Order: sequence, then C-alpha cells, then structure tokens
Amino acid sequence: MATNYWDYVRVEELLRLQGGLEDDESKVSDHEVVFIVVHQVFELWFKLALRELTTLRDLFNSSPVPENAIAGASASMDRLTRIFRAAVSHFEVVESLNTRDYLDFRDKLFPASGFQSAQMREMEIILGLPDDERIGMGAKEKYLDALKDPSGQSESPAHARVMARQQDTPTLLTAVGNWLHRTPIRGSQPDQAGDEAIVDGFLEDYVAAVRSSVDETLATVIAAGASDPEAMAKRYDAEVEQARTFFFCDDKRLRRIRAAVLFIESYRELPLLSWPRKIQAQLVEFEQSMIIFRQRHARMVERVIGRRIGTGGSSGVDYLDATALKYRVFKDLWAVRTFQIRADALPPIEDASPYEFNATFDA
Repeated sequence: MATNYWDYVRVEELLRLQGGLEDDESKVSDHEVVFIVVHQVFELWFKLALRELTTLRDLFNSSPVPENAIAGASASMDRLTRIFRAAVSHFEVVESLNTRDYLDFRDKLFPASGFQSAQMREMEIILGLPDDERIGMGAKEKYLDALKDPSGQSESPAHARVMARQQDTPTLLTAVGNWLHRTPIRGSQPDQAGDEAIVDGFLEDYVAAVRSSVDETLATVIAAGASDPEAMAKRYDAEVEQARTFFFCDDKRLRRIRAAVLFIESYRELPLLSWPRKIQAQLVEFEQSMIIFRQRHARMVERVIGRRIGTGGSSGVDYLDATALKYRVFKDLWAVRTFQIRADALPPIEDASPYEFNATFDA
C-alpha cells in the first residue's frame, strides 16, 4: 500500500488541534491561534528532547559505556542544543502580538501557566535538577501542586507524567557522574589499590600549578601599575584557596569526579580523552541553550505584557528570570572553567600510554 505524506505525518489530525478551549477554530482569533501554535510547537520540540535525554541517560548508565557509542552520544547532544536554539527563535513569532492582541484572550488562560508544561518539568527531572533548588511560583509553592487538576476530582495527565518521571532513575547527572568517576587519572582507575592517593597527588600538583600561574599573573598586574598590590594579592590568594576547596571536597566520590573533569579538560589532546572532553563541552553547551531559552522567554513576556502577575499566579518575568539564573544541573562542568590554566603550565604526565589509541579507555 502506498504511503501518503499527509497520512504519515497525520496532517489532518494536527490541523484540528488549534481550536482552543472552544474546540472550534472559527471562534478563535488569529492572535490566539498564533499563541496556541507556537506553544504546541514547543511541546513537540520538548518531546524530541525528552527522547534524546532518555537515550543519553540510558547510554551513560551502562557500565562500561561502549566506546563506539560515544560519537552517537555527541551527535545526540548536538541535536539537543539545536532543538533549543530552534525553539528560541519561535519567541519572535509570539512577539508579533502586541499587548492588546494578547490581552484580548489572556483571561481565558487563568489559572493556566507555562509552568504547567509537564514535559519541561520532566526534562528538569531527568537532567537532575534537585527539588530543593526549585523556585516556588508564588500562589502554589510546590511545583507538583500546579500540575494537579484544579477541581481535585481526578489525576491530571501532567501530574501523572511528572510523578512517573520522578521514578525514572537515575538522572543524566548521576549517570554521567558515574561514567566520569571511572575515568583513569594518571593511569589509575577507582578500583585499583592506591587510587585515592594518585588522584590526590594529581590534585595537589594541579593546585600548585594554579599557584604558580596565579603568581605570574599577579606579578604582571603589579608591574602594570596596580593601584593596591596588597589587595590584589589577597584576591589572587583567595582564587587559589577556592580551587583547593573545590577539588578537595569531603565527598570522595565527588572529589574523584571533579578530578576527572579537570584531568579530561587539561589533557584533552590525548587521543582517548578527546571524546570525553567533547561530551563535557556539549553538556555545558546544551545547558546554556536551555538557559538562553528561559532568558528569551522572560524577555518575550516582558515585551508583550510587561511585569504583571502571571496567569498561574507567579511573579511573571521575575520568576522566569530567577529560573534562568538559578537552574543549573552540570555545575561542576561550569565551575572547572574557573580553575583551568594554560597548557604549558600544566603538571606533566609521566606516562601517557594509557590514553593512546592502542590502549583501552573504559569510562
């Protein structure tokens, strides 16, 4: 049987979904259809992103992670970033509505809110955003409450979806953390005798290299005529101490993960570290694309309706700005950038053979 484009893509079904609350497109203004279509497109993008994130989580939850799958994981990370970049561009379409265009149908939305996008909440969960770092939206402080059926008579699809996702563990953050934890550092793996001492030795050497690098920078700043050399010296001393505190954290698992991130970033030119380094960079790039999406959302809302209270009871633009500022999952991948130094200042690797192409890398 021949396949038609319209049957494969379900065109007619799609085109019947823009009737709004009335379920009758003849009773909905062009402006409201713009709003509906763009948000439907967002949800479709979110569906794609969730599939990619679930596949990535399952891959990195493997032990070992198949080396021949890393290139595919990298392509998936790239696709996720492209999805959010494309989604950001759709805010321009909503901005074609002026304030009065939107106010003509805004009252229909109460108490609905974009906060109730279950798929966005699912993405946050599978990524690994902790519940205790969530920002209350105002009238309903617990984000799960906003997903319940307002009548209280039945379970909403949104609430059921998010509750199910909470049981879908581990998170991508945990899975990637486990993968990084197995990274050979100076040729040592976590199950080998003396591994902790080798990792700590690497970190001590690295912090000493940070100290030397900072001292060189400080000397340059002072020679350039710093107005208060003593104050500058204290600031640079604090930077070194910050590095030591970050890397020598009490949590031994986290200490090794941070050391692995640092090791991969520092010696990225070694063949068997190049793909892990790319994955780290792409995780940051993807999270940045989500942050930009949140920021762009806030600016769109401010441009169209200003800083009024959100339809769901939140503080509106202030809430959106707060999530863009605070919601970070891969914090250690971002933080390590603060402590990186020049390639020629790095502690030397005495034996790079475990990271050559003829070696096996099981991260």
